[in-house]
Amino acid sequence: MAHLLYIVFFICVLFSIPAGGLTPDEEVNIRVYREYSSAVVNISTTIVAYDFFYNPVPEKGTGSGAIIDERGYIVTNYHVVANARYLEITLHDGTKYSAELVGVAPQDDLALLKIDTGGRPLKTIPFGDSSKLKVGQKVLVIGNPFGLERTLTVGIISSLGRKLRTEDGRIIRGVIQTDAAINPGNSGGPLLDTEGRMIGVSTAIFSPVGANIGIGFAIPVNRVKRVVEELMEKGYVARPWLGIKGQDVDERLAPLLGLPQPGVLIAEVFPNSPAHKAGLMGGTHYMRAGNLLFLAGGDLIVAINGRPIKTMDDLDEIMDELRVGQEITLTVIRRGRTVKKRLLLEEMPQRF
Repeated sequence: MAHLLYIVFFICVLFSIPAGGLTPDEEVNIRVYREYSSAVVNISTTIVAYDFFYNPVPEKGTGSGAIIDERGYIVTNYHVVANARYLEITLHDGTKYSAELVGVAPQDDLALLKIDTGGRPLKTIPFGDSSKLKVGQKVLVIGNPFGLERTLTVGIISSLGRKLRTEDGRIIRGVIQTDAAINPGNSGGPLLDTEGRMIGVSTAIFSPVGANIGIGFAIPVNRVKRVVEELMEKGYVARPWLGIKGQDVDERLAPLLGLPQPGVLIAEVFPNSPAHKAGLMGGTHYMRAGNLLFLAGGDLIVAINGRPIKTMDDLDEIMDELRVGQEITLTVIRRGRTVKKRLLLEEMPQRF
């Protein structure tokens, strides 16, 4: 018997398992889940689809969300609630509430909902600081995968500063990559640190088979904080714009179009936009370069505030860092000459 106890003790020491049965790491998992899982909600959506005969057919969807404010504000992914006609929130105890869509930010894959609980106190998840994250740091995901209530998965931060393309084609920068399982239904749920602070919003997985293979992504919480603040204030995110339609011109295409270098070729300038007021020029005629048709003859944008521009992604990345009302300098190539144009950024109209 004494030998058996000695062997058990030796195994516990060898694998860092306390005699009580729980490791410190397991204690962290249990504490975070126990304290904050009640602030994670299930989101059920109803959208209207159409059958072969164009008859309306309701379709159900599901996702997760995190309560971030005692007044009933819930943050989730835009793609979870997109086109929904009806939104229902289920709390940890099974109580259901209809939800109001406060605002959406498709370019960030974020949305803000609100429920009215009649004064019932709600558990919330505090915001952390995603600027201080480190690769290798432990993270936890709480969500509702496959319709299962409030499950916990754990992992580490695999990489930082990833790029993720949204459904509207724009790129979200600074995305967190994790190996913590983010399965269907986890979308919109919180990515937490070991103190239970939200450091991101789970948004997507990379998988050739549609299930988790250890590559998941989350929107960093510092971006979430900026977006949520604007959605609470006015229901949308005010973004600056130039007011152009642009086309990428790379090193291969530039000489075929008679252009001296790569950049963004302006195809169209929208009336009364900042670009229009600054005198930027759009395309005047069509040209074919290989298999591509270009609206040529317009200005070629090659820099903003001295930072080189080669693609629309480059342009979008710089615009994401700018604010409405800011004055910028565009460097453009116009008929072979380099021209600098000063421009005052205005708020992007909602129709765009």
